[in-house]
Amino acid sequence: MRAVIVAIGVAFLVSLFCTPIAIKVFTRLKAGQPIRAEGPAMHQGKKGTPTMGGVVFILATVIAYVAGHLALTTLPDAQIAQVEPTITALVLLGLMVFSGAVGFIDDFLKVRKRHSGGLNKRGKLAGQIVVGAIFGIVALYFPSSMTDVSGNATNTETVGSTMLSFIRDIPALEIGKIGAVIVIILVVMAATNGVNLTDGLDGLATGASVMVLAAYALIAFWQYRHWCADPNYPAGEYCYTVRDPLEIALIAGAAAGACVGFLWWNTSPARIFMGDTGALGLGGLIAGMAMSTRTILLLPIIGGLFVIITMSVVIQIISFRTTGKRVFRMSPLQHHFELAGWSEVNIVVRFWIIAGIGVAIALGLFYSEFLAATS
Repeated sequence: MRAVIVAIGVAFLVSLFCTPIAIKVFTRLKAGQPIRAEGPAMHQGKKGTPTMGGVVFILATVIAYVAGHLALTTLPDAQIAQVEPTITALVLLGLMVFSGAVGFIDDFLKVRKRHSGGLNKRGKLAGQIVVGAIFGIVALYFPSSMTDVSGNATNTETVGSTMLSFIRDIPALEIGKIGAVIVIILVVMAATNGVNLTDGLDGLATGASVMVLAAYALIAFWQYRHWCADPNYPAGEYCYTVRDPLEIALIAGAAAGACVGFLWWNTSPARIFMGDTGALGLGGLIAGMAMSTRTILLLPIIGGLFVIITMSVVIQIISFRTTGKRVFRMSPLQHHFELAGWSEVNIVVRFWIIAGIGVAIALGLFYSEFLAATS
């Protein structure tokens, strides 16, 4: 727990104090966010606000991960052996950094062209597929080699699973390694685009991501305390078959802390936007969290707000193409309420409440499964 707390604190402080520096740097570089002409009129006042702020909290998460592992050196050797840097960290941080890199290219092109159209849709999807495929393969083909003091294997799990999962793996839904990689790619695409569509108002996506990442930190730490691979865990008691849950908790906590620090400057009126750099980076990490905690089918509930906003876009497109009519004044959904007269702050706070409800329901389902199994 000490390492997780250290990681959260370091990530928060790095993000809090480095974001103003990023604001000055991106302002001098004239890396202002282009605003869509067809968007809500009130957004035109945001023109020129520096973007690509996601660079800060991605960097803060990586730095905090290193700091968290330095904190582990104060723990007994037996515990350190279980949580030394692993493929799990490579997969999770890799998904965040390289998904963020795809977003960075998009942001860079927007700034360079001085236009809201950056990387085209095909290019962005291709980037997401490549990132998802690379780290999906790593997650499925590199098992753990953890052993006990006698040299016997205690954990041979991979980061991902060849089974679909809800609260844990579902044995009846075995899909094989190739199928699992395809599922991981789809989850990465869904999560990155979901967070990206949500990132339309000051602080909306950042605040919602804090809740989702905090939920995954709690889930992973609970799995760590009831981990089948822990040689000190009572034999025969209910446990979770995952790989490196403390690593997962540490990274999720670090990312949540980094987002809170960034939110200080990103809340209304935003001094800086996360851009696609941050939105795609967070989406990639959230997808990795669902995969590594074996809760893929729980993700739509944990990220309920992202699902609702994404579906508003899907519904709008289908309705317009089939009937020529729009269901919403504008999509994504947050802009519909803007045009309906709601203030930006009201929309953000109310959508945060929706995000919190989804997280609460998901955590309730996760814990109730444990209670049912141990009663």
